[in-house]
Amino acid sequence: MADLKEKGTAATGILGESPDGKPTEFYGSLNDPEMDGLTLYEKKALLVNRELDSHGMGKYQWYIFGLCGMGYMIDLMYAQAFGLVEPAMEQEIGFLPAKGGNLFASFNAGLCAGAFVWGVLVDIIGRQYAFNLTVLIASVFGLCLGAPSSYDAILVLTAFVGFGVGGNIPIDTTITLEFLPQNRRFLLALLSIFQPIGVVVSSGIAYGFVPKYACGTGGLGTDGEVLGACSNVAAGEPCCDKASNMGWRYLLFTLGAICLLVFFLRFVVFRFQESPKYLLYRGKDEKAVQVLHAIAKFNGRESTITMAVFDALTDEDSSLGSNDTDKAMLGTGDRQMKASLGEKIKIEMSRYKLLFATPTMARLTILIWITYMFDYWGFSIAGSLLPKILLEKGRELDVSTQTTYRNYVIIYICGIPGVMLGALMYGVPLIGRQWGMIISSALMGISLFIFATINTEASNVGINIMEYFFQSMFNAILYGWTPEAYPAPIRGTACGVASFWGRLFSIVSPLIGTHLLVKSVNGPLYLAGGGVFVCTVCILLMPRKYLGGRSY
Repeated sequence: MADLKEKGTAATGILGESPDGKPTEFYGSLNDPEMDGLTLYEKKALLVNRELDSHGMGKYQWYIFGLCGMGYMIDLMYAQAFGLVEPAMEQEIGFLPAKGGNLFASFNAGLCAGAFVWGVLVDIIGRQYAFNLTVLIASVFGLCLGAPSSYDAILVLTAFVGFGVGGNIPIDTTITLEFLPQNRRFLLALLSIFQPIGVVVSSGIAYGFVPKYACGTGGLGTDGEVLGACSNVAAGEPCCDKASNMGWRYLLFTLGAICLLVFFLRFVVFRFQESPKYLLYRGKDEKAVQVLHAIAKFNGRESTITMAVFDALTDEDSSLGSNDTDKAMLGTGDRQMKASLGEKIKIEMSRYKLLFATPTMARLTILIWITYMFDYWGFSIAGSLLPKILLEKGRELDVSTQTTYRNYVIIYICGIPGVMLGALMYGVPLIGRQWGMIISSALMGISLFIFATINTEASNVGINIMEYFFQSMFNAILYGWTPEAYPAPIRGTACGVASFWGRLFSIVSPLIGTHLLVKSVNGPLYLAGGGVFVCTVCILLMPRKYLGGRSY
């Protein structure tokens, strides 16, 4: 299409052509009332939104959705795996039951560091590098994880796997949002459908490997007694050694290979384009235009955005209600690129101020942090200790280890419809994101309390299905909505810091839960359920203006 500036649309706002050839009000008209009060960056971001809206859900958007979904899958795949392998690992290596929580703490420490570091870095180095590096790190250390016989070595490798995995959710939600049409943002919640898929994949592989390649049948010797670690029994006595207990190692090797496959798909098969909104707030307008044209070509369309369109825009008063010149510098193209070092540092610092730019924004940020803290508190206890709790209750009911692993698959596959219901809530009048989160978190907490009061095989499975259904629904909406609440210059950082607080609490909660489990099989369930109800209260107090507005 000819340069839009030559048509006069940039100056006068007369009708131009949309990518599908239909006449439409020019994307960047100075007479556009929607641009009133926006900063220069926000105006450009609005044009990018309209450009992507005109594409609809093209082939490029579906590839992004699928590849980012695989990041979600890896996150829960490993979180589930450590709960599944810990009993077999404990039996072979011989560490005390109370030290089993160190495995989850190590993984969560890595997740915590990864969420913070990658969340901040994705806004500094760009989406492209972070998108690939997180999975590469997880795959390299994941492939090594099944090799050591030392518990300390396993803990170190587990932390590095966590560091790679920890960046996935904040990065993948950020990337997906910035390429989706505005009317398809419910797909942000639907990204979480890959989490129960990851749990099912992990549980399914464990079902095939762990019981079959365990010390005896279900970890029992020929006389029916549980075999101890070779380091804890007298020489010559039957024990659980590495050669007879390879199931958990096979599981971890397989998960590492899956991570490597995802990296190959992201880095070799698919050519990921840097986010246009990231390029805009870094002043790289020309590169942003090139990316938009590349995406349009990939989708079999033409892009209307040119440098002339961006050049025609004028800066106005900040929509944040501030005359902060550092904020105004964001997205000013050459002016921003030519800024002095001191000015660039001020611009960087101004981005972080956006988290607390107004009293309402500060309230939102703090409530999101608390919600993530206690959400992770609850599901970390449930995710890491639920397999062991089911195993203990199953032994009381004389349920075989193999049947217990089969039940894991049944329970976690029900998270898929939970995610789908969460995505559906985006479009339900009077419910939407806020009430969807309130209802699902409350029912998740109730189901944890109910599970503590019953113990039959059918009820154990049924109540756990209920818990995981509502956990998946709640997290789908929460993870999908969080990046919507913040503008692109701070989006990755906001999601990463929120995830950091959650991961930090998920380090402590399994340790406390493990100690409670030694005393009572139901203690961790009450601990998890109480934390989830804190989330319910926080969502009730959220400012509604940030629930579903346009994202920049």
